[in-house]
Amino acid sequence: MASAQEPRISVLLPAWNAAATLPACLASLARQSERRWECVLADDGSADATLDIARAAAAADPRIRVLAFAHRGIVATLNDALPHCRAALVARMDADDLMHRDRLAAQAALLDDAPGLAAVACHVRLFPRDRLGDGLRAYERWLVSVDAPRRVREDAFVESPVAHPTLMLRRDVLRAIGAYRAMGWAEDYDLVLRLLEAGHEIGVVPRRLVCWRDHPQRLTHNDAAYRIERFTAAKAHFLARGFLAGVERYVLWGYGLTGRALRRALAAHGKTPSHVVELHPGRLGQTIHGAPVIAPDALAALPPHRLVASVAGVEARTLIRRFLRERGREELRDFVCAA
Repeated sequence: MASAQEPRISVLLPAWNAAATLPACLASLARQSERRWECVLADDGSADATLDIARAAAAADPRIRVLAFAHRGIVATLNDALPHCRAALVARMDADDLMHRDRLAAQAALLDDAPGLAAVACHVRLFPRDRLGDGLRAYERWLVSVDAPRRVREDAFVESPVAHPTLMLRRDVLRAIGAYRAMGWAEDYDLVLRLLEAGHEIGVVPRRLVCWRDHPQRLTHNDAAYRIERFTAAKAHFLARGFLAGVERYVLWGYGLTGRALRRALAAHGKTPSHVVELHPGRLGQTIHGAPVIAPDALAALPPHRLVASVAGVEARTLIRRFLRERGREELRDFVCAA
């Protein structure tokens, strides 16, 4: 067994009322091919047997250290536990998920080989399969397409481009950006967007190394911070500070439900469309909140504007990207895709 005094990786594992799933989670940690880990297991005031299970695991394996907190939620628990992580690399893990035995080794190897990366994710396998809805299955498939730092950055405003329980981060970077925040939207998406905003790059091991459990008690299904309108608010916040910083007007491509919601969210930051690009023949020639509705080919006649393509479908975004690139527009400089 590796020395508990010299961990290579600190696994940051918050747990709340996770007695039913924590044993399997810890078993997957014990099977890791990379043995030089410690686990900082932070109990967030559980009312079930979670803390007893954690302490029994720690008694059997000195690499596991248990912290017991009063219940204050995921952000406070992560931030209180982070100073106890001693390794230079911090791997996130949730108490209801499972890891492939190569997860820690593969991600640490990529960070060793690519010193310019601040963090590394991997792909996921959602389970149990028989209860997955179409939306989660589509998200799982889409995550597989995000396989490199450039893809993470290009797709950052579409959905969260990485699953948070798959992240392994350099501890000093995580501390330097202020760790986790409660902003009224998902703390994991906020972290990813802040990393990218600060100029950091996030890599991806293109393997399914985490089994990500879906169940009715997940925060995603129960916490208001994970509602779709809060994700839209987060996107608008970071778009206004980044891609649209210094400009009041932009071109909005798409005025379906997705485009309308983003327009409203950006308006709260003083950003309004100069034009709306649409394919729907019934909208061409109209105005939407003072913005003329134009066809894609009419973009060539406009003065330069930043463009936000806000459409929900992968196929539609692929066609828009191809159209704009063929006309000399550079993604992240001239346009971004959002959803």
